[in-house]
Amino acid sequence: MSGEFTALTITAVTIGFFHTLFGPDHYMPFIMMARARQWSWAKTGLITLICGLGHVGSSVILGFVGVALGIAVEKLEIFESARGNWAAWGLIAFGFVYMIYGIHQAVKNKPHTHPHVHADGNVHAHEHIHHTQHAHVHTQTKKPSYVPWALFVIFIFGPCEPLIPLLMYPAAKHNIAGVVAVASLFSIVTITTMLAIVFSGVYGLSFVRLKRFERYSHAVAGLMILLCGCGIQFLGL
Repeated sequence: MSGEFTALTITAVTIGFFHTLFGPDHYMPFIMMARARQWSWAKTGLITLICGLGHVGSSVILGFVGVALGIAVEKLEIFESARGNWAAWGLIAFGFVYMIYGIHQAVKNKPHTHPHVHADGNVHAHEHIHHTQHAHVHTQTKKPSYVPWALFVIFIFGPCEPLIPLLMYPAAKHNIAGVVAVASLFSIVTITTMLAIVFSGVYGLSFVRLKRFERYSHAVAGLMILLCGCGIQFLGL
């Protein structure tokens, strides 16, 4: 293994880690959705993993096509930049729509009281929120969620900007095995970092007890994802 290729592999690991760490879009949507929708640890990890595979996989495929066809890296960078804009606007739209949904849910689940009459004739008022606190929650047919699919589509459009110009094209100067190795390292580190941050965030939020404000969790989740998309689109995060 040449010194240049060794440097490329170290760079792949380093860029994969910091690219994910400093990109809140890689983990914020999953942390907020896991809290708001009360996903299990397994479901949170699976959705994060699948979206992560779509995120890195789309750029890896594009990079291999570029290397195989000899497409100039500048042209691929232009296309990757366009994909980044699509993904950012996708997060903005998703966050806004989900925030509106959350506001609707918060208004619908406004705490209210019901009188309870005991056998001895005493009456007391019991305050609760439907679907969260009431002992007799109305039975509902569970509908399939669009959230995982929406996140998956957004992450497919989301590019790994440094992968192609900084790693795959330089690795192609060696051989195709080098391209595969560098792309694989970058992908593994990126997805592993995503999972680690998501699980850490979900664990940390599990200690936060909002109580009466719990009904706003969907609205807050949508707002945070909206702000995340705005930060990427307008602040270059």
